[in-house]
Amino acid sequence: MIKKENKNAFIEICPVRNVIARFGNKWAILVLLVIYEEKNIRFSQLQEKIPDISKNILSSTLKTLYADDLISRKVYNEMPLKVEYSLTPRGLSLMPIIFQLNDWAMKNLPEIMEHRQNITSL
Repeated sequence: MIKKENKNAFIEICPVRNVIARFGNKWAILVLLVIYEEKNIRFSQLQEKIPDISKNILSSTLKTLYADDLISRKVYNEMPLKVEYSLTPRGLSLMPIIFQLNDWAMKNLPEIMEHRQNITSL
């Protein structure tokens, strides 16, 4: 039997799995795309652009993206507090890959949806 700490150690050292797990959640790519389009954006503007996301999930997603140096966070010394988010050079370097993934998804989605329908009807 494999000990739990040994299994987790492999996940932590696997670069692809480690990184994709961080930005591969339901909202991270969409948040990155919106920030890319807007260049600089505030939290409330992100909420307006992505109305389905809750405040807590958006906040958590931003913290994760910030921790991985994909976005930067600039705090202005104003009242009320003003915070703007933008992509870092590392985040910008990820965008061509996200665009390729988007192109692949758009090209393959009809067949994927058809296959899903066929599987569900079995």
